[in-house]
Amino acid sequence: MHALLNPEIKLVTIQGKAGTGKTLLAIASALEQRKDYRQIYVTRPIIPLSNKDIGFLPGDAKSKIDPYMAPIWDNLRFIKEQYNHDLKMQGRIDEFVTTGKIVITPLAYIRGRTLSKIFFIVDEAQNLTPHEIKTIISRAGEDTKIIFTGDIYQIDTPYLDAESNGLSYLIENAKNHPLYAHITLDKGERSELANLANDLL
Repeated sequence: MHALLNPEIKLVTIQGKAGTGKTLLAIASALEQRKDYRQIYVTRPIIPLSNKDIGFLPGDAKSKIDPYMAPIWDNLRFIKEQYNHDLKMQGRIDEFVTTGKIVITPLAYIRGRTLSKIFFIVDEAQNLTPHEIKTIISRAGEDTKIIFTGDIYQIDTPYLDAESNGLSYLIENAKNHPLYAHITLDKGERSELANLANDLL
């Protein structure tokens, strides 16, 4: 929590297996600091599970993208549910989405942007190349904080592995830098059944 909430730490990586709460912690910490940033961007690369294309999707761009963004929406919904006793706060979270204070979008849509005073979360960063990681960080303007989350052992693209992926590259090359912090989460919080899959299969 210190790494996520400390404004002096501008770059954070969170590595951990599925269900450890990487994305949830990143989004919750962004909401906690929403007044310190112009916008909160939550993004991820669009890569189908096991890199198998699910075929033609009907509808507009949003309809095509939403299935890939669903895990991020699930995390935001979970946070909102923690405020069942506080309808005002639930309404505020909805308002953040409608007014663009929180933007949930595919990573490809960020290309060419300068990210100034943005709390920027990149989910599933193990599916990025080292070059893509560098490109994202080089977009950072003043007062921006970037969080990369992912599991280096759960890669969905055939061109990367646990060593060559961008998240591993960043963790290895940024260590000991004063602007950077790394967190590894070990305990699965999703369910005992999810933990069985992670541990045994």
